[in-house]
Formats: sequence, structure tokens, C-alpha cells
Amino acid sequence: MTRPREQRSLFGEILDWMLAPLLLLWPMSVALTWLVAQNIAGKPFDRSLGETARVLSEQVAVAPDRMSFRLHYSATQFMKADEADEVYFQVLGTRGEFISGDEDLPVPPADEKVMTGELRFRDDTVREEPVRVAYTWVQVSGGEGRSPALVQVAETLGKRSRLATEIIKGVILPQFVILPLAVLLVWLALARGIAPLSELQERIRRRASDDLSPIDERDAPEEVAPLVSSINDLLSRLDQSIKTQKHFLADAAHQLKTPLAGLRMQAELAQREIDAGQRDPQELKKSLRQIARSSQRAAHMVNQLLSLARAENQGQAPRRHEVGLTRLATDAVRDFVPRALDKRIDLGYEGPEAGDGPAPARVLGNPLLIKELIRNLVDNAVQYTPDGGTVTVRVLDDPFGQVAVLEVEDSGPGIPVAERELVFQPFYRALGTEVDGSGLGLAIVREIAQQHGAEVSIDDAQPRGSAGPGEAGGPGTRITVRFPAIPPAPAATEQTTGPEPGSTAQEVHP
Repeated sequence: MTRPREQRSLFGEILDWMLAPLLLLWPMSVALTWLVAQNIAGKPFDRSLGETARVLSEQVAVAPDRMSFRLHYSATQFMKADEADEVYFQVLGTRGEFISGDEDLPVPPADEKVMTGELRFRDDTVREEPVRVAYTWVQVSGGEGRSPALVQVAETLGKRSRLATEIIKGVILPQFVILPLAVLLVWLALARGIAPLSELQERIRRRASDDLSPIDERDAPEEVAPLVSSINDLLSRLDQSIKTQKHFLADAAHQLKTPLAGLRMQAELAQREIDAGQRDPQELKKSLRQIARSSQRAAHMVNQLLSLARAENQGQAPRRHEVGLTRLATDAVRDFVPRALDKRIDLGYEGPEAGDGPAPARVLGNPLLIKELIRNLVDNAVQYTPDGGTVTVRVLDDPFGQVAVLEVEDSGPGIPVAERELVFQPFYRALGTEVDGSGLGLAIVREIAQQHGAEVSIDDAQPRGSAGPGEAGGPGTRITVRFPAIPPAPAATEQTTGPEPGSTAQEVHP
């Protein structure tokens, strides 16, 4: 079982991203300060040590038979008088022999290039204690042709470490005061920075539940303005959706009042006739037929309202899969055969046979919704086609496999060009027709088609004014739905769902 995702704090996240680098850089700053302090503290002592080595080098001389080094006793005592550090010196002759000083002072590396008169420094160890060494090679007078003499002065690092520590204290200790103060200032600045968000939240909370007016973007920070603009867009769409639903409910209530009023009127009429002592069976049958007709109309409208609600409820729609238009079209035609027989309408199907070879006209969608789409098209066609007319349902396969086409054609009065967009609106009925419909059929068709990425178009079944089967009733109507097609599945795939009804007949006629 997955744990629910924890809600993140914008304040805490920004604070973390601001303080984390600060807290990470502080130790690096301390280390860098220590290195710089060591370098700064060593420079004056290096200069003093180098000056001592230069002075000692001036005391080196060459006698006729040997090298000599003359250093006054007081100078020696002065070098040894440093209480903080130990000072060592050493003088080596032209052949590397020891002349004077401390014999255990290490010599420079053997591979180091000798440069006469150049003062150099190195870090070394004397008696297991780190020291700083200044050394130089001296070309003594009278020693031409000989190797230069080596003069070295070494000093322990006590004074250097103390000075570096003092520098570190002078730099780091103020940071222990500055760092908490910086954290506090960052906290206060961040709290003040996000205060407009809290104010925006309070303004939204104080709104009435029915207040869907846009939020003033000028009162929000510039960075939050895109979010406020998106919320305003959502509020606008929500306001439009609520208005549409209210209008739909008002229209639905108005449309349902007519059959319900008819039911009540016929029931009251029958009751008055019975109370008056009339026993004419024909009159009672007439009232009962009116009651049945009104109840059938109300039930039909309720079913269509439910169908429209189901079509609009995309979030609850089942997962889509491959659907064969052929089977759904033939099933719908068979369902309307009894009504077509009552009106002597020639209802038929034209298209590929189901179950013969690869499945034709395959689309990706919800079979219940697509079947509802076809049923509403056939219902409209049968309802608006006069007695003795023709209704044809066709399924056409695109040879290029791009679309699957469904056509429902009738020989009714047709739909004027000016009204072909209006008929898709709920409860709209074309003028000049005496058919008692609900005006929801084509609205359901368009809603389902849009959910499946299909296009719906309306045309005349034949040119207006031309002779033909539809001459008595009008030019007729051809409604075409073009679904995005998917590649045909193997024949075995179609058989797994069972044989399609009517697979042996090309057309279905009552």
C-alpha cells in the first residue's frame, strides 16, 4: 500500500534552498580563511628568517687551506633567545662538509638545482618537529672553481600558528554572530515576501459560494499573476458550465411539464366521466391512450436526459477498446424494426458484412456510448420520416484506413442550412415540423462524437426540388459521422466476441 504523498510547504522549501547553501558554504569559508591566514601569518616571519640567512651568508669566507665561518657570540645568543620558537642554523662547505651550526638540520633535496645567491624556503622537520627553513648557496670569494657553500636557518612554527589562530578568531568569531542574524533576516524577509499569498488566500476564503467573478490580478505578486490568471480562466469556465446546467435544467423541467400536464389532464377527464356516470368504453380507451402516449413521451425524455448525462460524464466512462461499427449499426436497425413497421418505413442497413474476413470499420471507443449515438440517429430519422418513407443506415470503410464512416439517411423534410448548427443544441427543434420530439437526440450525438474525436456533418439526402423517393416528404437528411479508424484486426479477433447478428445479410428490412 503506497503512502499518501506529504504536502509540501512553499515557505519551508524556499527557506531550505536559501539556508542550505549558506550553511554549506560556512565550513568552506572557515577552511579557506584558515589557509589564507596561514599564508598571511607566514610572510613576515619568512622575511625575517630570510634576512637572517642573508646575514649569516655574509660571514662565510675561504682561507688558503680551508673555509671559515665567523659569527660573534652575541649574535649566536640572540638567535637562541627566542622564547616562542627554536632557531637552528647550519653552514656547509664547498664539499658538503659541516662548518658550523646544528649538524642535524636536513639538507635540501639532492635533485634541486643550485642557484648561487638565490634565497629559498621549504618546510621540513628537525627532531620530529616541523620547521620553516630559509637557505641559500654562497659563492665565497677566493673559491672560484669550487661548489658554493650552503647556509640554512630553520625556525619552528609556534609564532606562525599563534598569529594564524588570532587571524582566524578575528574573522570567524564575528561570523557566529552574523550567521544567526542572517538566518533571522532571511526568515523575516521570506515571511514578508509570501504575505501577499496569505492575503490572496483570505480574500478567496471570504468569497461567497456563488461568487465566481475574476480575482483582481493587480493585487497579486507578479510571480503569482499567471496562477491567478489560470484560476480566473477556471472560474470563467466553471461559471459558464453552471449557467449551462441551470439553463439545461430549466429547459428539461419545461419540457417534462408538457407530458406530465397531459397525463394529469387525461386522468382528471377520465375521472370526471366516471363520476358523471358515463360508461362509454371508447371514451375511456381514448383517455387511456392519451395517458399512455404522454407517459411514453415522458419516459423517452427521461431516458434521453440520462443518456446525455452519461455522455457528458467522461470521468466515469469505461476504458475504451476496439469497437466494430458494423455490429452496432445492425443491432440498432433491428431494435427499430417494430417502429418502422408501424409507420410503413423501409428501414435498412447497407455496408460490409460482420464476421466475414477481417473485421471492418473498427474504431477505438466506448461501445455503449457509440451504440447510443447510432440509436439516437436512427430514432431521429424514423421519427421525422413520414409514413411510407425510407431510412438507410450505412457503414463505409475508408480504403486508406484513416476513418470509419457512419451514415444515417432519411427521406424526411430535411434540415435547413441555417438550422444545421442549432439542431445540436439541447431542446432545439427545427421549425415547421409537427413531430413531437424532445430535441435531445442530436445533442447526445455531438457530445458522444466529440468524446471519440469524430466529426458530425449534416447534408441533404438529395438535391432540393429534385424528383425521387423523397419528393413527397422533402429533400431528406443525411447525417455523417466520421470516426478515426484503427487498423483492421485479424478475423480471429472478431470471432472471440461471438458471431455478429445479421452476419449473413447485407441489408435489414422490416
